[in-house]
Amino acid sequence: MADSTVEITAQCLCRQHTFKASIARSSLPIKAVTCHCHSCRHMTGALYSSDAPWPAADAGEAIINSTLQRYVFSERLTVRFCGTCTSPMFWEWPNKSQDKISVFTGVLANHTDPHNVQDLVQITDAMFVGDTLDGGATPWLRKPNGADGAKARLWMGEKDKSEELPHDWLSPSSLPEASKKSDLEQVAIRCRCKGVDLVMRRWGPELEAEGETKATSWIIGPESHKGLGSFDACDSCRIASGADVFNWTFALFRQLGFAGTDKTTASGFPISSTELTAALSAKERDSRFGTLACYNSSPGIYRYSCSRCSACVFYGSDAKPEFADVALGVLEAPDGARAEDFVSWNFGGDMIWRNDIVGTWREGLIKSMESEAEAWRIERGYPKNFYRVRKENAKTTGS
Repeated sequence: MADSTVEITAQCLCRQHTFKASIARSSLPIKAVTCHCHSCRHMTGALYSSDAPWPAADAGEAIINSTLQRYVFSERLTVRFCGTCTSPMFWEWPNKSQDKISVFTGVLANHTDPHNVQDLVQITDAMFVGDTLDGGATPWLRKPNGADGAKARLWMGEKDKSEELPHDWLSPSSLPEASKKSDLEQVAIRCRCKGVDLVMRRWGPELEAEGETKATSWIIGPESHKGLGSFDACDSCRIASGADVFNWTFALFRQLGFAGTDKTTASGFPISSTELTAALSAKERDSRFGTLACYNSSPGIYRYSCSRCSACVFYGSDAKPEFADVALGVLEAPDGARAEDFVSWNFGGDMIWRNDIVGTWREGLIKSMESEAEAWRIERGYPKNFYRVRKENAKTTGS
């Protein structure tokens, strides 16, 4: 049959690196595993990593011999990522005799197989969920396979080598109260290799006094002073992180600072994307920026990441230069991966940029995540957050 095989494509954000492989249609779906460990979150900037075996007949030799950058993640694993846009593309397993390469599912092309888009990838397992403390992304990844509704098995640690957990392993009573105010004044921002070591301060009266209240009303909770937590299905964010869905929180650049500073200390950190981009390219660059790098992904759009371990860190734009999108996976919050002491999550409803996946094999995954997030919000008794309430009120009033 002419369509007995399916060609899959892995491509980085800047398109400098493109790899293709064929797989028998009868072998679909490709089995993928999500990892929620502390290291994967801080290496991608997402709340998890997701990978599947790369089905190349040459066992991935083209990838192994490519110009992709290497970051030694552990004794067993090396990340291969683009040196220009820092998209993590593959895991390399140097000591394995076979299946030496696995692909980050986020870099797989959406329209891989237009004749059968529903069954390209199936997530079978989620491992190291114990690292998250609060469950991380697992509540909305309980039934990640839209085509058949199959559940992913949850593992406290490594797959098949640790305790298997029930899907309700974290009861609502064991989680933070969504409406509870926190005394935590700042949270650390660190990539996997710790080359990026910054802080994000809580929005407070001293910033409100400077006249920014109206400008931040869409990203900062008016009572909790927590930043919005969003779900992003856009093509660029998934490729840049290697994760199929990315989670951002939001802040003003003036809330960001270098490690070791607090809200009473002038940190010297840039207060806009314009200033940060210029500072990172300066001849006499401040050493406190560490490995933070900037990639101008399209006109007026800036993606800041670690040049050594590939972690997504910030997103900025010329349209709103004072605002920073902050990758949730690089936050180090004492209450868990979702950083609920600092973040007001918009659970339920449509993800932003979901039109990027309509009609593709990811559509079932996205729909499942949306419905699972809403079901879990209701199950937990988590109220609709300020952003969702405002949007729903605007639809009702027509304003």
